[in-house]
Amino acid sequence: MLVDPAHNLTYVDGSRVWAGIIPMSIIGIARGFHINITPYLSSYGRQLYAALQKASIINVLGAYPGLTFAQLVKPQYANPASIPILVKVENKLNTGSRGPATIPMFIGQGANGTLEGTPGNKPGIGPGDGVMVAGDVRTLARHFCHSGTAVDYTQHNALSHVTTFPVWAPAVLAWLNGLFAGTQSPNDCSQIPPGNSLAPVHPAG
Repeated sequence: MLVDPAHNLTYVDGSRVWAGIIPMSIIGIARGFHINITPYLSSYGRQLYAALQKASIINVLGAYPGLTFAQLVKPQYANPASIPILVKVENKLNTGSRGPATIPMFIGQGANGTLEGTPGNKPGIGPGDGVMVAGDVRTLARHFCHSGTAVDYTQHNALSHVTTFPVWAPAVLAWLNGLFAGTQSPNDCSQIPPGNSLAPVHPAG
C-alpha cells in the first residue's frame, strides 16, 4: 500500500527490481498535477522522462537495476527534498494526512523486500515488501483504528511484494465474501505495532 511517496522514493532508490518506479513516479506526479519537472532533470533523467511517457509499470520492473534518484536530476537536486514543488505534491499524496476510512479495511503487507533487491536498512524507512514501506502501512492502519475503523491486518515478514500475492489474494477474497455475507470484519487494531512518522516533508533549504 502506497502511503508516503517521499518515503517510497527513498526506499526504492538503488533497488535491483523496483528502481524503475522512480522515473515513473516523477512522470505521474508531473502529469497528474500539471507541473514542469524537466528543469530539475539531468540529461539522463530527461531521456528516461521522454522514453517512459507511455510505459506501464511492467516495462520498468527490473529494467533499471541500481537506478537512483540522484542520477535522474541535476547535482544540486540530488536530495528530493530540495525540489519544493515535488515536496508539495508528495505531501498532498501522503495518505497519512487524509481523513480516516469509513469502511472496514483488509491489509496484507510484505516486509522482506530484500527478496526483490531492495535494502531495508535506510534510516526512518525500515523494511518493506520491495516497493511499499511496512512501517508506513502500519502507521496508516493505526490511524484508521483510532477513528474506530475495523482493520484486518497481517504483516508477512518473510514475503515480498510479489510473493505476498499468493497468500494475500485468497485471504482478501474470503474477507470480502464474509463482508457480503454479513459477517463482522476481523479487527487486529490492538495488535498492530507502531510504524513510521507520516509527518509532512519540509523542503530542504
